Amino acid sequence: MLTKPDQWSPHATYQATRIFAANLNERMAQRYYASILLPIVHERFTEDKRLHPSLYMAVRKALFKPIAFFKGFLLPLASDEECTLKEALVVASVLQRCHLPPVPTAVTIVKLAQMPFSGPCSVLLRVLIDKKMALPLQAIDALVAYFHRFIKTHRKDEPLPVLWHQTLLSFCQRYKNDLTEVQVDLLLQVCSYHFHYMITPETRRELSAAARSRPSE
Repeated sequence: MLTKPDQWSPHATYQATRIFAANLNERMAQRYYASILLPIVHERFTEDKRLHPSLYMAVRKALFKPIAFFKGFLLPLASDEECTLKEALVVASVLQRCHLPPVPTAVTIVKLAQMPFSGPCSVLLRVLIDKKMALPLQAIDALVAYFHRFIKTHRKDEPLPVLWHQTLLSFCQRYKNDLTEVQVDLLLQVCSYHFHYMITPETRRELSAAARSRPSE
């Protein structure tokens, strides 16, 4: 049975993940997550429209090797066109409950910000932003570029999902004090181009607060 993971029960998958996460190195764990755990989770979610509790715990255990998890599970999931919003929300709830190391998380944020826009990708990006970690300049730059590119990729009269506006607001709330004057101006351009009547005014207030908090030169 161990050599036939496609026949594993949810409980067997959890037990295997628990053992492998504790004993494999990062490279081997990444291979296990990408080639076995992710396909099992995706297939069961597609069939059942929910994630079995044992598989949910398996995903949590997989985070014991965070770099392997990000590379072998999270990023492939985010780039999978068949990943649904509901599936991403379940994985996001795991991330929300677990401690994440800052450096691999920042690298993952950069990679997510470089992906084409999708609902699942936006869900995962937002939950990582909401972890409120200290981010390096590269990650801040990548997020500003991510939001600003929507001026070019989406027309002004093309409504963006509420989730996108919420993610932009979360970013401004968490990291407004880390933004340069140029970055604030770029994000204000985004707010002028893509406007949501309930969310954008709050986003603008956050950016204005960032501008006011800077000492005058």
